[in-house]
Amino acid sequence: MIRFSQFSLSRGVKPLFDATTFTLNPGEKAGLVGANGAGKSTLFAVLRGELHPDAGDFSLPPSWRIAHVAQETPAVERTALDYTLDGDAALREIEARMAAAEAAHDGEALAHGHAAFADADGYTAPSRAEALLLGLGFTLAQTREPVASFSGGWRMRLNLAQALMCRSDLLLLDEPTNHLDLDAIVWLEDWLHRYAGTLVIISHDREFLDSVCNVTLHLDNRQVKRYGGNYSQFEILRAQQLALQQSAYEKQQKTIEHLESFINRFKAKATKAKQAQSRMKALEKMERIAPAHVASPFTFEFREPDAAPNPMLVMEDVRCGYHSDDGSEIAILDGISLSIQNGQRIGLLGANGQGKSTLVKTLADTLPPLAGSMRQGRGLAIGYFAQHQLETLRPDDSPLAHLARIAPDAREQELRDYLGGFNFPGEMASSSIAPFSGGEKARLALALIIWQKPNLLLLDEPTNHLDLETRHALTMALAQFEGTLILVSHDRHLLRACTDQFMLVANHRLQPFDGDLDDYRDWLLQHAAQVREAARAAGTADAAKSGSLGAGAGNGATDGAANRKDLRRQEAEARQKLAQLRKPLQTRIAKIEKEMEALNAEKATLDAFVADPASYEPATKAKLTDTIRRQADVQARLETLEAAWLEAQEELEQIG
Repeated sequence: MIRFSQFSLSRGVKPLFDATTFTLNPGEKAGLVGANGAGKSTLFAVLRGELHPDAGDFSLPPSWRIAHVAQETPAVERTALDYTLDGDAALREIEARMAAAEAAHDGEALAHGHAAFADADGYTAPSRAEALLLGLGFTLAQTREPVASFSGGWRMRLNLAQALMCRSDLLLLDEPTNHLDLDAIVWLEDWLHRYAGTLVIISHDREFLDSVCNVTLHLDNRQVKRYGGNYSQFEILRAQQLALQQSAYEKQQKTIEHLESFINRFKAKATKAKQAQSRMKALEKMERIAPAHVASPFTFEFREPDAAPNPMLVMEDVRCGYHSDDGSEIAILDGISLSIQNGQRIGLLGANGQGKSTLVKTLADTLPPLAGSMRQGRGLAIGYFAQHQLETLRPDDSPLAHLARIAPDAREQELRDYLGGFNFPGEMASSSIAPFSGGEKARLALALIIWQKPNLLLLDEPTNHLDLETRHALTMALAQFEGTLILVSHDRHLLRACTDQFMLVANHRLQPFDGDLDDYRDWLLQHAAQVREAARAAGTADAAKSGSLGAGAGNGATDGAANRKDLRRQEAEARQKLAQLRKPLQTRIAKIEKEMEALNAEKATLDAFVADPASYEPATKAKLTDTIRRQADVQARLETLEAAWLEAQEELEQIG
């Protein structure tokens, strides 16, 4: 068990934790949430043993092995596979002992080493490491390439793979989805569902937190408060508690006003002096309830775009890609014919490297097409956001200077008011952006785009580095944006809220995806199963081929016919065994689906009641509390059933 008792800690002159107490039980999966600067990374440093309390106690079992994702990746020549295997330090230590024993010709020590190696699953380690890398988006060929050959984002994936390879009792993940595409996030969620140890995650991806976590630790006002449930359940419970706290505060204020009024009126009267003294003592002893305080939510909105053409942009048989240094073409996508209509809200799906960013760059006219034609409608105004644009910001300039460059005729106060809406108030608006965080720079880049009133927004991963509050503000603003939107994002909450159709970028093509994000998740899992099945089939075919070649060397035609008959019989028996294995799984899946269907219907009714403003009237307060509690129970049960359904489906796929 992880236990913090009356824990206090300051960094410099800033107190981050003040006499806070909470626990985390073995096997729990906790999301660590709170405003930037609240102390989330500091808490991770405490868990890793790098920082110690100024007061109070912190403890975790001394035997626990802790894994975390390294922030730096050395540019070594070791292969990606070997680098991942280094995460299993215990296995590497056994290998070192075996090598030393072999060098010393110590047969007994070498025998013990081989036994320890087998006990540590050393023989399966390379295949397990390979599975981790494939799940995180690496190809089989890339697992053999040196670490030094990968870019920064892919090196962070290697660090994540190394942390997952470590046999740990406590796994600490700080923004693990930042460098992953949606395919890898879905895989990581599935892996974490099966992780048996204790997990603590810092993430700004609410759907990821909802899927993985069953506990939420909220850092606020130098305290850590534990909530049972995922992030969405935490939001409901916190809102409920704040409402109850505010109600209790207002009730107490009325009591205080009544007591003070009585004291002020009667303390000078002899007949009432004793009663007034009694009320003064009651007032002094009263434990004051603080007013419920919620930080002012950060919000902004898009400026209304000018009239837009329709169609806005037309692509006919376009090939997207690059020219290499020697002038040859590198085609990424081909045969794209697309007409973008005014008011469309398109989400682009597909794995990293399939060409989503290349397509968006071509649409933004920053990358010319290799072939085909593109026509822009008259009056088209494109707003294009991508992470590399943050590098074009001038570190020595202020947000005000950046905005003034694109709006030279606007008054300074107007620019300041606008930047204030993006949470750049006062001195921050006129200070150099050099010390700004990645999230603050991304927010400034968005502000510069929005000022120009685009009628077509092209957003390529706009939420990278943004905290939960800013992501929520962007989601709300995009939901109300009146122009046309094309969005690439691994933030499923943003995609669900802001797009109404999806297109899939895969196999060098762009095609409509008929379904929602849940269908896409199912498609990804099915596609992965098909890949595994194809690999198994290829292995079986190779084995059968080599077997038949060996048999053909010594058998005649009669033996061949007999062998074919035996083979057909064996295949029939195998199919019968498979059917017997599949039947209980199919029955279990049907039972789970039936219960999920009933719970989803109940959840829809509960959600509708909670969303109805009339439910917050005093007369329905008790029913609202019961409904919110039942809503959390239903959601938790649905998540348990979904995990069971996925597990059963995976077993079914493995059977074939």
